[in-house]
Order: sequence, then structure tokens, then C-alpha cells
Amino acid sequence: MIAEKMKAKLEGGSEIRRMFEEGARLKKIYGPENVYDFSIGNPDLEPPVEVVNALKELADNPVPGMHGYMSNNGYESTRQAVAAKRSAESGIDIAPDAVCMTPGAASAMNDVLHSILDNGDEVIVNAPFFMEYTGYVENHNGKVVIADTDDRFIPHIRAIEEKITPRTKAIIINSPNNPSGVIYSEEFLTELDHMLARQDHLIHVISDEPYIDLAYDGRIVPPTLKYIHNLIICFSWSKSLSLPGERIGYTLVSPRHTDYKELTAAIVISNRSLGSVNAPAIWQKVIERSINAKVDVSNYEKRRNLLYANIIDAGFDSVKPEGALYIFMNTPKGMTDEEFASKCASYNLLLVKGASFAKPGYMRLAFCVSEQTIINSRRAFFKVAEDLGLQHRASL
Repeated sequence: MIAEKMKAKLEGGSEIRRMFEEGARLKKIYGPENVYDFSIGNPDLEPPVEVVNALKELADNPVPGMHGYMSNNGYESTRQAVAAKRSAESGIDIAPDAVCMTPGAASAMNDVLHSILDNGDEVIVNAPFFMEYTGYVENHNGKVVIADTDDRFIPHIRAIEEKITPRTKAIIINSPNNPSGVIYSEEFLTELDHMLARQDHLIHVISDEPYIDLAYDGRIVPPTLKYIHNLIICFSWSKSLSLPGERIGYTLVSPRHTDYKELTAAIVISNRSLGSVNAPAIWQKVIERSINAKVDVSNYEKRRNLLYANIIDAGFDSVKPEGALYIFMNTPKGMTDEEFASKCASYNLLLVKGASFAKPGYMRLAFCVSEQTIINSRRAFFKVAEDLGLQHRASL
């Protein structure tokens, strides 16, 4: 018999993964060029040349012992490279010991939550949010508390403060946001820090930052380290370097954090006790050699523009994302998410319902797919709009 908690998770499953499997099924029937699968944020760009060259160099000229164990928080030289980059971006002096290398941001967040949560502690999240946060918090016997955002997906400081109780241990923020693509402003980060400073107990801010290098229209993502004192960063190179399958990331505790020494030590222990032991050795060395590389952001920006145009021109509504890899479009008035998803699927358009992100009334579309898929999908968006009686805003 499996655990009761796992039975519930098996029943719930993952909407994104279900849509991904449905896409694979439909592609076998209709051909890949006739299925428009926007369900999963799986970067399709190849890693930057700096990453490829670093991997080749390490394979041809291996560092002695580079496949062995190292300190549980990772190679010091790699942590030094991360610390130096973050110091330059934020203006905050960061030591290598602030960093713990992890197998991606998911592992990083579990390390952090394991380090700070006691049974029944609460973690505030802002809807819409990446649905896996709920599982991560529950892994460590915590409770997710949801604060709402406005119609442009900007969190309200007052709405967050109203959710704070004596059991509140942390708040998770994510900018650029998955699924909305919104970038949190300097003003929001400053106000959040001031509000938390007024509370009668310490509340950690966990900043999930896999998309910070993916911002569009010349925007720059404000460095959370500059504005938040009791901050813990969870980072992954899955998106910025197109390495989701390699699982490489880190935690970083702000040197201004009240519990800096205990927290950095606890995260290292959690990294070991949760089974990670080390982040992958060779990928730490690759990252060290390509620390300033990133994928061609202009490519994603072009795809965002094409998909956004399809949505708006067909007659639907959406906020234009400022970063990340997703558009969070409105479900047409008078329809449920389920009804609209079903209508779209009838034209081989695969979207993920907003309820998966605790925000019904919207649909998430990932634009990290081929440009041709987006171009081919335009007619399907127009067909769905025509079936629903919507007025096109532009010609097909």
C-alpha cells in the first residue's frame, strides 16, 4: 500500500503533464506540424556556444578528480563565480559561503523549505503561481496560503499582509512570473521588505528566479538582493542556458539575512539529507566557465510577439508578458476554463487551464516552441474565435 498522501497526488496528477502526453498522442495522428502544443515550458533553443565549448573542454582536458565528491555546498570556485556575478548585479557583497549548488531550483526550494519549516508553518504564495510550490511546501509539512493579485497579476502588499499569521514562516515570490510573465517592480520589492520588517516575527522571502535572464522590450529584472533583507534565492539555469534536463542551480542567502549563519549551514545539511548530496560535478564546472552566457533572448521575444499577436488579432484578451516563457490569456467571458480548453483542443490547440495556477479564468501558453508552430497555429486561434462569435481585430 502506498501512503494516503500519495494517493491524493496520483488522483490530482499534473495538468501540464497530461496536456504534454495528449500533445504527443495527437502528433502521431495528425502530424507534428498540425498540432499546436503550448502546454509545457520546455526550452527548445540549444544551449549557448559557451556552454557547449566548456563541456567539450572538460571532456578533452578533465580536471583531476572532477567526477568525485566535493563539499555538500559545491565547488568553492563555482560558488565564487556565482557570488561574484550576483554581487556585481546587486551591489551587495556576497561571499561564496552564501551559495549552495543544487540539482536545479526545485531541489533548491525543497532544501530551503526543509531548513525553515516546522509542522503546520505557513507559506504565502501569490496567485497565479507555479503549481509545484504546493507540493514543495507540503513535502515539509507546511501549509500554502494564497494571496490574490490584481487583473494585471501584480501582488497587493495589503493582501499579503492580511494573510500573515503567527505561523507564517515565508513568502514565495517569482519574477518574472510563471505563468503571467509579470516582472515585480523595485517599488513592490521595497514595500514588501518594509511591510515584513514591521511584523512581530521573522518572515523569510524565498525568491524563485529561473527566468531573471528572460526579460523583453529592454526591461531589466530588479535584483531582489538589493531590496529584500531576509532573502533566500532559488535559481536554475534550466531556462537561461536551456539546460532543464541537466538539473543545475543554487540557493543564495542574502548576507543581510538575520539568520544568515544558521540558515546557510541548514541548507547545506538539507541538500545532503534530502538525497542530493552534491549538485552534478561536471555541470558545476561548465557553469563556472560560462557564468555570463545566456540563450538568445531576442528569439523568445520574437516568438512572444507572434503568439501574442495571434491571440489578440483573433479577438481574445491577454496581458502582454514582460518576461519568462508564457502568456496567460483570458478565458472568454461566459465560458469555463474546461469548456474553452476543450474548444481549443478540437482545433489541436493545447493550453493549460488557469486553475492549475490557482487563477481560474485564464489559460497558460508556453511560447518556447518552434516559430513555425506559432505561425501554423494562427488559423486555429481564428477558427476558435469564429466558433465563439468573437470579432477579429486583424485579418488572418
